[in-house]
Amino acid sequence: MLTNQGFNLWSDNYDQTVQVSEENHLYPFAGYKKILNTIFNEVMQKENSKVLDIGFGTGVLTSKLYANGHQIDGVDFSSKMISIAQSKMPNANLFEWDISVGLPPEILENKYDSIISTYTLHHLTDEEKISFITDLIPLLKKGGKIVIGDISFENRGKLDKCRQESIEYWDDDEFYFVHDEIKSSLPYPCEFHSISHCGGVFIISE
Repeated sequence: MLTNQGFNLWSDNYDQTVQVSEENHLYPFAGYKKILNTIFNEVMQKENSKVLDIGFGTGVLTSKLYANGHQIDGVDFSSKMISIAQSKMPNANLFEWDISVGLPPEILENKYDSIISTYTLHHLTDEEKISFITDLIPLLKKGGKIVIGDISFENRGKLDKCRQESIEYWDDDEFYFVHDEIKSSLPYPCEFHSISHCGGVFIISE
């Protein structure tokens, strides 16, 4: 897994790295733009909403929501990525934080219309994902939703197939979403929209 320092070093060319992977329809970022667009459209169903972005990176998605009048709170553990994102969203409340220890106390005091996360939660083990997502539910306003875009698969067989096809650059230190396993472990409604052979969007509500 990349460390804070690793992400700081990667921050300047992160978006370019994603673009190359996406344009060649390769693991891990095949379908990246469509995944972000799907999340954007979900959040945009409500005007001027309050959004929490977990792992916002350089603010590619969140800055578009910010520009459309949404109030943004966010957590990320790369100081350099936060600096890039803050320049795009000067009034956003952005926190440097490691989600492996939960969420900042300031965040836990708030309620959100949408909690979003893109390509971040695969750094948590499956057990940690379930616990983390469960802890997010109380932060939702009535009718709110959690929308997660990430490296994900409908079932374990499809994950194994992608791993074999991408074995030369597969990251065994990451833990990818498997829909039928996550769905059975979460005590909440969980939709999954497959976007590419290695990516999709989860919508979770109370």
